[in-house]
Amino acid sequence: MPNLNDLKLRISSVKSTQKITSAMKMVAAAKLRRAQEQAEASRPYAERMERMLGSLAASAGKQPGASPLLVGTGKDDVHLLIVAAADRGLCGGFNSNIVKEARNKANALIRAGKTVKIFCVGRKSRDQLRRSFRENIVGTLEDVAKPSLGFDKASTVADRVLAMFKAGEFDVCTVFYAKFKSVISQVPTAQQLIPFEAEGAAEAPALSEGGIYEYEPSDEKILSDLLPRNIAVQIFKAMLENNASEHGARMSAMDNATRNAGEMIDRLSIQYNRTRQANITNELIEIISAKEAL
Repeated sequence: MPNLNDLKLRISSVKSTQKITSAMKMVAAAKLRRAQEQAEASRPYAERMERMLGSLAASAGKQPGASPLLVGTGKDDVHLLIVAAADRGLCGGFNSNIVKEARNKANALIRAGKTVKIFCVGRKSRDQLRRSFRENIVGTLEDVAKPSLGFDKASTVADRVLAMFKAGEFDVCTVFYAKFKSVISQVPTAQQLIPFEAEGAAEAPALSEGGIYEYEPSDEKILSDLLPRNIAVQIFKAMLENNASEHGARMSAMDNATRNAGEMIDRLSIQYNRTRQANITNELIEIISAKEAL
């Protein structure tokens, strides 16, 4: 049975930890609101661009000489996986869930005889993936949210990806991130960037039902400008979704840690009181026994 001093030190230590987790929860909650607003504000623009590109791709993609960003290189041999996670931990399973999704995809591609290259966004994605895929990592971008998350960070990744594609270093590019649903729900998501693939493009090729659009300049010229820009837009959307998901996951994890610390303090306090009572009882028995012996 532990002595009273050990229990007192343990209770003090847990209380200090509880103060830290409570403070981290409040900081995450304060950051979450702005991050959530940014993520939700980015969705209409990114989705609208996908719909426009899907509409253009329905016609231009079938024409000879279409952009490789739209139709691909004609091969499926080399895959680039952009794995976007956080730079810090203490956010539950947020980082692990994204990395697990990317790891499963990488292992499936390798089993199929494909070559896999990985670009890590965030320190945690690099730290977890280099255990199994050290030779596959071709680049890392850290501290994307410092001092603030801006479009320039996404442009940096997009420029690197486009340069690699132009140099023929990969055929297919997919980004992995966590889509923000709520404080307790962040969904690991994989989105193919190159060649362009819009969800539901086949079902809704036009921008609106019954609408027929003519583009000026030509479809090809618009696509040549929008397709590279779409890479940066979709990566920026993934970063914003990740930012909101990270703060939501950290807020939830720190709330659980704070409540668990409170329950541990209660259990330790009961154990402390019982041990103290037992010690007092033993002392009284010894005093009474000594007095009777005299």
